[in-house]
Amino acid sequence: MPDSYKYVGSKVQRIDKDKVLGGAEFAYDFELPGMLWAKLVGSPYPHAKIVSVDYSDALKVPGVVAVFTGEDFPFKVGLYAADRDVLARKKALYYGHPVAAVIAESLDAAEEAATKIQVEYEPLPYSLKVEDSLKPDAPIIHEEMHTYKHAVFIYPKPGTNIAHQTKVRKGNVEEAFSKADVVVEKVYREPLLSHYYLEPWTGIARVRSDGTVEVWSSHQSPFAVRELLSKSLSIPMNKLVVHHLYTGGGFGGKAGLLLEHLPILFSKKLGGRPVKLRLTARENFFYMAQRAGYLIKMKTGATKDGKLIAHWGEYYLDAGAYADYTVNMARAIGLTATGPYEIPNIHVDSFAVYTNKVPTTAFRGFTMQELHYAFESQIDELAHKLGMDPAEFRLLNVFKPGISRTAIGERLKEDAGDPATPIKEVVKMLSEDDEKPKKPWIVRGKGIAAFWKGPFQPSSAASSAIVKVNDDGTVDVLVGTGAMGQGTITALTQIVAEELGIPPEIIRVSPHRSTDMVPYTWQTVGSRGLFSEGMSVIMACEDLIEQVREVASIVFDVNKNMIEYSEGKACVKGEPWHCITLKEAALGYMNPKGVTVGGPLIGRGYYVPPRNVLTDPETGQVLEEGHLAPFYTFGAGGVEIEINLLTGEIKVLKAVSVYDTPAVNPGLAEGQVVGGTVMGLNIAMRERLIYDEEGEYKGVFPEGMLLNPCLTGYLLARASDIPEKIEFKFLGVKQKDAPFGAKGIAELTMIPWPAALANAIYNAIGVRITELPITPDKLIEEIRKQKPELLEQAEKYLEVNL
Repeated sequence: MPDSYKYVGSKVQRIDKDKVLGGAEFAYDFELPGMLWAKLVGSPYPHAKIVSVDYSDALKVPGVVAVFTGEDFPFKVGLYAADRDVLARKKALYYGHPVAAVIAESLDAAEEAATKIQVEYEPLPYSLKVEDSLKPDAPIIHEEMHTYKHAVFIYPKPGTNIAHQTKVRKGNVEEAFSKADVVVEKVYREPLLSHYYLEPWTGIARVRSDGTVEVWSSHQSPFAVRELLSKSLSIPMNKLVVHHLYTGGGFGGKAGLLLEHLPILFSKKLGGRPVKLRLTARENFFYMAQRAGYLIKMKTGATKDGKLIAHWGEYYLDAGAYADYTVNMARAIGLTATGPYEIPNIHVDSFAVYTNKVPTTAFRGFTMQELHYAFESQIDELAHKLGMDPAEFRLLNVFKPGISRTAIGERLKEDAGDPATPIKEVVKMLSEDDEKPKKPWIVRGKGIAAFWKGPFQPSSAASSAIVKVNDDGTVDVLVGTGAMGQGTITALTQIVAEELGIPPEIIRVSPHRSTDMVPYTWQTVGSRGLFSEGMSVIMACEDLIEQVREVASIVFDVNKNMIEYSEGKACVKGEPWHCITLKEAALGYMNPKGVTVGGPLIGRGYYVPPRNVLTDPETGQVLEEGHLAPFYTFGAGGVEIEINLLTGEIKVLKAVSVYDTPAVNPGLAEGQVVGGTVMGLNIAMRERLIYDEEGEYKGVFPEGMLLNPCLTGYLLARASDIPEKIEFKFLGVKQKDAPFGAKGIAELTMIPWPAALANAIYNAIGVRITELPITPDKLIEEIRKQKPELLEQAEKYLEVNL
């Protein structure tokens, strides 16, 4: 950011400090008079017919008010596909699928009663793997899929387990492969993951006497929750109020419709009494949607001069039992099929596939980390086969703004960003350290990965803002975006301060908001908050400034063109002694004779992504010249690692990343980079939800059960796992129609790390890992398969040293 900005580009301190000082209020903390508690009872089978539910003993527990089953709610809800039962009806679709709910005066009573519910099941054949769900004789998980409502851009295949398919067709792939000098064909696998946000999900609802439904829950997007509840439960939006408190992390897992419909429906059945459903950390694994698993098949070809000419792919996402966000994620990964590279011939199919696992949903990066892990591994393999430097190979093929067309035929804007420079900078940053390991069984390697991402959203994904001046000259900013730790409200404060020329200290953006009290925004997803809310806030400030100039022109009896605004006041040009401050005009300016000019200053602004267009369902190509996203952020990441050949342990010595965008608040951006780097590397090396897909634990654990629903089995990074060095740069390349040129970066900070790590391993020892996470056991197993001589040599080194 240039020095001419006073507040934008500075490390203004976060304004949501009460989260660390203990004053923040979360849905977990919220209670209402007369509130009841809900507890869910889940299925012990991955797929089973529900024969009967006996809850007579549960009703005898003191304090129990009611027990509900799926038969009490004979309809379906959903996000992009209405495929979700309120409670399991007729059959359970996954281990933990809620079959019944107990409502009681206390949580203790609800928990005791839940243990007394007896359900008779008839187990059915089940499928825990995408490959199995695609077989001709696979059990069909949704036999009535043909009756479900779907979004217009979702294409299911009734009679199968395919919840959605996206097609991308460009050029002639078969002909192009015949001309390729090198071809790399691989299969990549990535497991289901948990978002593991700090705050397990909580929802409270009550129905008022006038029919108004109020909801308090831990969500990312209050207006998305309102819209989906309104459609699913046929509640008019003016009778539905969604309150947004602090949210303790989301990472995509709290986007869309979660479990808010449950306390609403329970409250309706019980005369409007407030009902609270609060999940434990363990229950969160079973009742909340998780990140999809991935099976990615790729074949990529290049010519001997280093040009990519063909790409074929089949990308399968494990949707679990319900489609949720995963159908749209399958669309996103297909439409961005080849990462930030221009390839003239493409044939890709992407699928969301039902399995008998917990439902899956959006996850930070919205398929881009998963896609780039596979595609950037392909790029490195091709470079090595061609005998080219991997960075140079990338630079030959990376997008050129204003010239290149993406996989779907979208022509990048001239100011879309800088895809090339981050690659060059990452190579420089990695080359600074060239120490040699001190033990012969320790080897070092470096790897890089380029990446890009934009927010995939409909053309109607609007944001709006209101900026109003109070009597004393302070300012309130009203926006609908969710606050879950990303720091957007601080950055928006800086934007308003810069636009109005007033200090951030007199501006307030409330971390709490309600859908009936703040202007609309689509969703808080896709790293779009700073961009979309920022643009709407700028427009609101411009609207407010025009009002002040209008008042000043009347007061000083000059044309409005003679009024200039800066530093919180409107003055006559060339006559700085003729000015009106924001404070003086806040409620309308009163002249010495007592006549008031104007009225309360309220600026209104909105932003709708320009020229967002649809794609052809048969080819994936844009239907006219336009864009899939209002912006793309480009970057690259790289790691230097040490590998212990005796144990398979990997130590990340250095992680570097470069982003083409400016940063509105470098301090916030730094926090995002460090957090995203640690998160991305942990996903690469440790995280996975483990199901007994191969029947290894049959008879030991219940079939189809998640085996590691806790932190003793689901491994998160500790302080000792953080890289010794985390370095980053923001290049400051501006997009003309972005707020102060800046674009979103939060999700991008975690995208490159699995690919960079896999490439570093290959560069170090010539072993290609195509399945995450890359654990010590996995690495040793692959070394034995691909380079057994490395282990033999390491063992000899050890014998000599001992």
